[in-house]
Amino acid sequence: MSLNVVILAAGQGTRMRSKLPKVLHEVGGKSMLAHTITTAEDLGADRIIVVYGHGGEQVRSIIQNDKIEWVEQKQRLGTGHAVQQAIPYFNQSAEETVLVLYGDVPLARKQTLQSLLDAQPSESIAILTTELSNPQGYGRIVRNTSAKVEAIIEEKDADQQTKLIKEINTGILCASTSSLVDWLGRIDNNNQQKEYYLTDCIALAVQDGKSVEAVACQDPTEVMGVNDRIHLAEMENIYQQRQRTELMVNGATLRDSSSVYVEGSIEIGNDIVIEPGVMFKGNVTLGDDVNIGMNCVIIDSQIAAGTVIHPNSVIEDSNIGENCEIGPFARVRPKTELASEVKLGNFVEVKKSNIASGSKVNHLSYIGDATIGEKTNIGAGTICCNYDGANKHKTIIGNNVFIGSDTQLVAPVTVSDGATIGAGSTITRDTPAEKLTLSRSKQITIDNWQRPVKQSK
Repeated sequence: MSLNVVILAAGQGTRMRSKLPKVLHEVGGKSMLAHTITTAEDLGADRIIVVYGHGGEQVRSIIQNDKIEWVEQKQRLGTGHAVQQAIPYFNQSAEETVLVLYGDVPLARKQTLQSLLDAQPSESIAILTTELSNPQGYGRIVRNTSAKVEAIIEEKDADQQTKLIKEINTGILCASTSSLVDWLGRIDNNNQQKEYYLTDCIALAVQDGKSVEAVACQDPTEVMGVNDRIHLAEMENIYQQRQRTELMVNGATLRDSSSVYVEGSIEIGNDIVIEPGVMFKGNVTLGDDVNIGMNCVIIDSQIAAGTVIHPNSVIEDSNIGENCEIGPFARVRPKTELASEVKLGNFVEVKKSNIASGSKVNHLSYIGDATIGEKTNIGAGTICCNYDGANKHKTIIGNNVFIGSDTQLVAPVTVSDGATIGAGSTITRDTPAEKLTLSRSKQITIDNWQRPVKQSK
């Protein structure tokens, strides 16, 4: 059996008060529509059809996915009309299933939707429902005396008795393709909104003697939609709490779970400690016993076992080896590779560099476009002068090198194994192994010199 997933994403979202189409607003650093597409892919969809409308070209330009069939709903005539636009992309056989999802309902779990698919009767329909203490604004699930679903009544068309029902329609449903196409051809717009409701297919299924299965979603937040920025903030909070819970279940201690923020995916080992105010973005891997201090930002990086990241450090697109120590206030920029037991101290910046095992850059230094060997010590205030105003150049520093404080290494330059560079030097040529190299002007004192005085205006 093949699976067609239709994602409805044509709404304008005027209450968002934004030039950005509603489905492109982000939850956890990813657009709501992209979340729904990912879920469809995780379900093994053979075909994903996105029905777009308002801001369609913007939606298509941002959502770059070759697997998607894009269908425009030129007139907004309701959810039933929206799904009708996707019919030409169906094979329309009883062996095919159509699952209808929504671009502004991003938190539905794969497991919940799979339960819905598994419950769908042959050649019929299954709907996802949930119960709300305050169901105002939602379509109600109407059941007969045998507790079988008879219809879905939208709130604007409901009488007072129907409005008392707590079980609501989430809008998510699945059906055999051939049956759904038949029902979509028979629905009308005889309602207060003058729209073609997808939910009218339920009454038609009952009329045809088909069984309608209702699968209850136990967590209403999974099927929560977004209509305004208040809803979007609530959705973000729910998503973040999911991420934090998963971290703790998988072996992380969060000192203040409410302050940890996650965008993307994290793979972690055991006994991770994460202090307050930490942000993860992109794809991050943390090995066993990693400790991340307050207010750190980790982006698209791998941090191996036993490493300690001290507070207020930023690591981006880098690989950090085992038992390293970084920060506080360190910045590790993209394409940096640290081997084991490397130490980067406070106010150190490293960019596009490889540092071998046991080396230290402890204070106030910039290491850019460099390769540093094992057990080398870089003194405070050392700078790799890697940019000549037009091009970047490499600095190569060997094993067991000692670089004195306040040294400028003007690339391209090589400091050989075992070399020592005297403090305050500007190194412009390669230095020999096992020797002391320094460059300083003679210290002098100028008599009768006067410091400049600011001129009065």
